[in-house]
Amino acid sequence: MPYIEFGTAAYRRTFFSMLLGSTVTFAILYSPQTLIHTFSNQFNIPPSTASFTISFATFALAVSMLFVTVFSNAWGRKRIMGASLLSASILNIAIAFSPHFQTLVFLRVLQGIAMSGFPAIAMTYLGEEISPKHIGRIMGIYVGGSALGAFIGRLIVSTLTDFFSWKIAVLVLGLFCLLCSLLFLVYLPESQNFKKINFSLTNWTSGISSGLKNKHLFYIYGMGFLLLGVYVALFNYISFPLSKPPYHLSQTWIGFLFVCQLAGSWSSYYFGMLTERYSRAILMIWAIVMALIGSLMTLSSNIYILIIGLILFASGFLAGHSVASGWIGRISPPRSKAYASSLYLLFYYTGSSLIGWSGGLFLSHSGWGGVIWMVCGLLILTGFLVIMLNRSLRLSQTDK
Repeated sequence: MPYIEFGTAAYRRTFFSMLLGSTVTFAILYSPQTLIHTFSNQFNIPPSTASFTISFATFALAVSMLFVTVFSNAWGRKRIMGASLLSASILNIAIAFSPHFQTLVFLRVLQGIAMSGFPAIAMTYLGEEISPKHIGRIMGIYVGGSALGAFIGRLIVSTLTDFFSWKIAVLVLGLFCLLCSLLFLVYLPESQNFKKINFSLTNWTSGISSGLKNKHLFYIYGMGFLLLGVYVALFNYISFPLSKPPYHLSQTWIGFLFVCQLAGSWSSYYFGMLTERYSRAILMIWAIVMALIGSLMTLSSNIYILIIGLILFASGFLAGHSVASGWIGRISPPRSKAYASSLYLLFYYTGSSLIGWSGGLFLSHSGWGGVIWMVCGLLILTGFLVIMLNRSLRLSQTDK
């Protein structure tokens, strides 16, 4: 099979396209994070309700990804990803004209469904087209692109909200993402190793079943659930302590602080390269330790220590996600890779919805400290899952 090799023109086009696709998807998905405080005040609703703009969209995205894989198997990877990015961008423009919070949340649900096509298929596309020798590197770029997109989305929205309004901010972001989506369609190479499979409920159920039967994959699904959950919970509500004493930061400065996520994106590419040399289990433990230390540093009243903590936390999360998502492709059988990736992302974004929402309850009852202790507890649980998976893999190799 003709794989795309590192250093070729096709590799560079794939690199650029995946960066664009990730930027659009995650800019749209997480841009409302900086507005949760604004929505809470403007619509007179509690923080946990305001966070529905994130949790409802991510849950809709998670469920939809289970089904979008079937259509990509029948219609092609590039076509589904392109349609996903374009429709999500157009819906973002529509959100700018939302008259009520309920309308906004409804459009975000539709947006979550629309966005599902890119993250569900991107991992599969890369697994099919990129040389196995370099899959860790390009997966790191894909994950790093998610950090870039999340930062750009939050920065555009928070800055324009300060100067104009959140509706103007969302409109500008939608137009920016629409342009990036068109460039994605122009630059992404056509699939060379894609094999069409006719739409069939039997194919879908057998694929999902194979992804659920592998006991090793369940540990990785759990890691994804917990990792994104704590990441979203921390960044969903960080604006609340930052807008109060001793920080008193404006919406624009809070948006700029999300550069910490971008600064942490180096770790996804670096840890992706390290998977070619070191055990994924060891790398996952290091990623979790980084996130754990970083989260505790956000309890400091010193803004500089807090910023370093945010960078370390983001670095740990992105490194862990890069390693875990690449682990899926190594463990799952060839015929069920697409379904295993979809199941991983189902758990991943469900964790974002449930744990991200739960963080608001901890904030309301125990303040920022309550959010951080929840985050730390779940990160420790993630470490136990890594240890259990590593032990299970060793026992399986011993039995052979």
